[in-house]
Amino acid sequence: MPLSAKAFQRWLNGVAPAVSTADVCRLAGIKRTTLAQQLVRGKVAESSVVAISRAFGSNPLEALSFFDNYRVLAGAPVAPTPKELVSQVSTDDLLRTVLAGPLAAGDAGYFPGTPAPGRAQLPALSAPPHRTSVRNWVDAVDDGELRHRVSAATGVAAQNYSAQLSANRLAPELALATSIAAGVGPAGGLVASGLVTEPEAGWPADARSRALSSLSPGDLSALAGERLQALGRALRRQEHDQRQTERIWENLG
Repeated sequence: MPLSAKAFQRWLNGVAPAVSTADVCRLAGIKRTTLAQQLVRGKVAESSVVAISRAFGSNPLEALSFFDNYRVLAGAPVAPTPKELVSQVSTDDLLRTVLAGPLAAGDAGYFPGTPAPGRAQLPALSAPPHRTSVRNWVDAVDDGELRHRVSAATGVAAQNYSAQLSANRLAPELALATSIAAGVGPAGGLVASGLVTEPEAGWPADARSRALSSLSPGDLSALAGERLQALGRALRRQEHDQRQTERIWENLG
């Protein structure tokens, strides 16, 4: 849910009391017209608060916690679960890890986080979000009933929630509601959706690497297989949609 314009003005007066709106927008990289429209409508986007807080050296989670809907973000950060961390490893990085693992190295005792004999250490993992980060994160925290609980708590229809996941996006209020419904740290969905970064959420720099290293070779390979299957389904849907579009254009002549 976008933030109250009145609350935003109070927050902004505390962050930048002597700075004009024009300068705030310039420093934060926000178009003046965009912020002006949000203020006129009485609802300011969470992304605007995040951008402004970064421009003035404030932590975005602390900034968001000023607003009633995001009070739960206040206080010390809650560590993500290992499953959440692994969900934020991109499929490309995951496959590279598998290829550098025991099957490729011929060493049954090799685990992903340690260099295989005769092989270089894998490069640093790419930062989230990635192409399936939101869907992967929800799958990682879902106990089978999560979508129903989020729908009941927010009033958002399950099909609309699923549509956002299919598009690999999640509105900030839904990301937060999902974290709460899943019983995990409140910032996980905000990281997966790209609103805040890992350091801003208090995630250790090597947390994802260590979580990936904790997987056995078998679990790592199984996870890679699941990711590839999901990718295959998505590609088949795209191909089907493309064929349907081509048929329509052919019929229109």
